[in-house]
Amino acid sequence: MSQDFTSSRFIDTNPLEVDLAIIGAGPSGIYASYYAGFRGLSTAILDSLPKPGGQLSTLYPEKYIYDVAGFFAIRGRELVQQLLDQAAQFNPIYLLENQAITLSGQVGQFSITTSTGTTLNAKAILITTGIGTFTPRYLPAANTFKGEGISYFVSDPTQYKGKDVVIVGGGDSAFDWALSLEKLANSVTLIHRRDRFRAHANTVSQVLASSVQILPFNEIQNLLGEQTIEAIQVKDVKTGKVSWIETEAIIAALGFLAELGPIANWGIDIQDNRIVVNSSMSSTRKGIFAAGDISTYPGKVRLISVGFGEAATAVNNLAVTIDPSICLAPGHSSDK
Repeated sequence: MSQDFTSSRFIDTNPLEVDLAIIGAGPSGIYASYYAGFRGLSTAILDSLPKPGGQLSTLYPEKYIYDVAGFFAIRGRELVQQLLDQAAQFNPIYLLENQAITLSGQVGQFSITTSTGTTLNAKAILITTGIGTFTPRYLPAANTFKGEGISYFVSDPTQYKGKDVVIVGGGDSAFDWALSLEKLANSVTLIHRRDRFRAHANTVSQVLASSVQILPFNEIQNLLGEQTIEAIQVKDVKTGKVSWIETEAIIAALGFLAELGPIANWGIDIQDNRIVVNSSMSSTRKGIFAAGDISTYPGKVRLISVGFGEAATAVNNLAVTIDPSICLAPGHSSDK
């Protein structure tokens, strides 16, 4: 299903009037727009990025996801497209390249202004911004390197076909890409300054059993090359030994720096850059809910699949907040 995700600067109606404003067009936000439509609520989805899908579209479109119910494995871009197709039946409004800036009003009559000057009026707000505004953690050794060949995420795996690739990091992204690129690249070397990894244990086991060379207790000191990467100098942080590795590409999977941005000034409780919610996914300000990675509560597990459930919980509870006469439980979707 082809859709036109129009920025608000091309929308004639200002202010826009909807039942629910969803801030964040990642997987949880898109699913929330579908579920809100299922419950009879009109929605508008704001996001500062130029296309929907959040990190999946921007950073990991080709990355396989293994923890979404019903899919043995699905690429990030494919999951986003299926979510968009599902939501499209209820015609959500997408306000892309729009950051939510100011908020006024109260439940039933909130008003949001965006970075493009659009005003969005809504009866309730659901924040699904993931980690917020994110920028990659840069590779220190690359600060003075002027050539090409350094990436902080992979948009097209085929660009590494037949190349000698170095991946830096010890988290899920580093190991996922090591496993995926092993089949395409001439060689894959994974460098991490420790011998403990944050990646999922099963993925680590698969990489250990593969042809990927893992260099623990190492970090990159210098880069060699003029137009593009030709080699890197690595240092063993335990022994001090220095060596050179020939490579044509570096993927620095070092994580991201995240900021909540203006939302942090909206009068809701924030803990460790996350929005504190209760079991109904409600924040400390009535009428404002949060779901997905941006929310926090005791026992929180940050998975895409968890975000979907939280989005449904939030929508059902905010629907009652908007109209106390309706039922919290929506019934079975097969009954509709």
